[in-house]
Amino acid sequence: MTKLPLIVGFGGMNAAGRSSGFHSYKRMVADVLSQEQMASTWQDLACRMGLEQTELANEELVAAIKAGTLVRRIESFDPDNILYQYKAQVASEGDTLTFTVRKSKLPTKIPDNWELESQGNKVKVTVTGELATLLEDRTQYPVTSGGNIPTGFDPAKLYNSRFHPRGLTLSVYGASDALNSLGLEWDTVLQHIEPDQVSVYAGSALGQIDDDSLSGMLAAPLTGGRVSTKMMALSFAEMPADFINGYVINSVGNTGTNMGACASFLYNLRQGMHDIQHGKAKVAIVGNAEAPVVAEVMEGFRVMGALAEDEQLKALDSSDTVDNTRACRPFSSNAGFTMAEASQFVVLMDDELALKLGMNIYGSVADVFVNADANKKSISAPGIGNYVTVAKAAALAKAILGEEGVKQTYVQAHGTGTPQNRVTESHILNEVAKTFNIDQWSVSAVKSYLGHSMGAAAGDQLVASLGVWQYGWVPGITTIDHVADDVYHSNLNILMDHQFAGEKGEDYKAVLVNAKGFGGNNATGLVLSPAQTMSMLAKKYGDDAIHAYQAKNQVVSEQAMNADQAACQGKEVMRYHFGESVMDETSVSMTPEQLTLTAFDTAISLPTATPYQDYA
Repeated sequence: MTKLPLIVGFGGMNAAGRSSGFHSYKRMVADVLSQEQMASTWQDLACRMGLEQTELANEELVAAIKAGTLVRRIESFDPDNILYQYKAQVASEGDTLTFTVRKSKLPTKIPDNWELESQGNKVKVTVTGELATLLEDRTQYPVTSGGNIPTGFDPAKLYNSRFHPRGLTLSVYGASDALNSLGLEWDTVLQHIEPDQVSVYAGSALGQIDDDSLSGMLAAPLTGGRVSTKMMALSFAEMPADFINGYVINSVGNTGTNMGACASFLYNLRQGMHDIQHGKAKVAIVGNAEAPVVAEVMEGFRVMGALAEDEQLKALDSSDTVDNTRACRPFSSNAGFTMAEASQFVVLMDDELALKLGMNIYGSVADVFVNADANKKSISAPGIGNYVTVAKAAALAKAILGEEGVKQTYVQAHGTGTPQNRVTESHILNEVAKTFNIDQWSVSAVKSYLGHSMGAAAGDQLVASLGVWQYGWVPGITTIDHVADDVYHSNLNILMDHQFAGEKGEDYKAVLVNAKGFGGNNATGLVLSPAQTMSMLAKKYGDDAIHAYQAKNQVVSEQAMNADQAACQGKEVMRYHFGESVMDETSVSMTPEQLTLTAFDTAISLPTATPYQDYA
């Protein structure tokens, strides 16, 4: 019987704040939650942003928090002061040009039109004719909107980060937050499984691309900088998984990352899901971290016409000033997407183990469908693959939930805020809704709050969906006031306001999390609600097993709540163990049946029978 992969923990950070405890979700729907429900979230954000707190969040404090969260003016660089260098041929009014430079700064190959005169540790250079040079300039960047993590928060300060790229500091933070949300110590989980029964699938769609990694390494020779020993190694796209294995959870299990551009999170979720379904792992930590709000990276997307530029946004609003907070407008009159940074991780667990340990159950992953676009006129153009993934997910929802049950689902759309996406994705969703007789299929798009975090984007969508089943509100697309004329929505309800979905979101039994990636990387995940998941577990294991689980869960739930309250007060534990419990060749012992490692109490079973008996 196929195992059901349960979501037993989640964590991370995006423009709305910390994921665990549903805080990033609550920030998005703050307008409809009570003051009591929001108190812990305002406290958490105030602490993270370094803002002065009172016992109750006052209006001034809340206003400051709101100004420093969600999509807003970019903070990771100054859009008004971008370094730019122009090639120039410099010449004096006469025939020659002279300057003095240190000997150590002379080029290895002296140009033919240079004459050198030694002056101690310096050299006088006389140039006959023109001098080829680069002139430094400062320019204003045409895009000023972005989804930075909350103002003032720097995860690198929470542990010994040693010049880690921003994407890796977000990875360590996100994985730690997810583990802290479990309500059970990681070492306790390890006592119930073999060391290799853990999978970690995590990465970055763009790799690590800031000054401490790939961007700095490539720019160094041209800007007079220095390439460090870490830049190349830390630039790899799978480095988030490597860091989690080596410094966060001490894992010898399955590892890697699946890259699918903007669908990468769902690709990794699919890998973790498969490992649990097929018994290759008991626990899977899956996620992505991305830090692409970097001018050089954004410029690559801007020249493609993909980003919403200030002048375009002004034109949409018939205004002389840009409204950064409304830069991303899915399914409405729009201009392009908004770059963002985020880290999102979920912990999946084998259903039998989760019940045994009493884990919190936030939902389950029924399946993730991945399909390519087939032949295309352009790699960047949308194709037909997303019709396949959405249709498969809806069909599976019907198979699991029934003819009427499939109508009790909603969609977390990719919803980038580009003119092309609003047409193509709306047509896909509308046609699938017609096919499965779904009238007014509710559609949300959280990039309107968070921006587009590339590989982590579907993680943002999934975490927001889990919040719906806790607080009952589906986030509306509040940055728009109309649906564009070219959007297909005869069978869709594109939410422009928050939608109440019943107590703990009981109106919805499942959500379709959709992603359309550059190059034809399409993925749609079907995630079942906690209530639907528990109903299925009760049928599989029986009422007695569920009653036993509930008794154990009371302790786990309380511990998870205590960890969340401590984090809200700044007493957050970052898991980062550099150089601890390191094993070498003396740490391994084995027999033909098992392998033992000194750092683990449980041995690793070795294969003793062929899996290909039918071929023998």
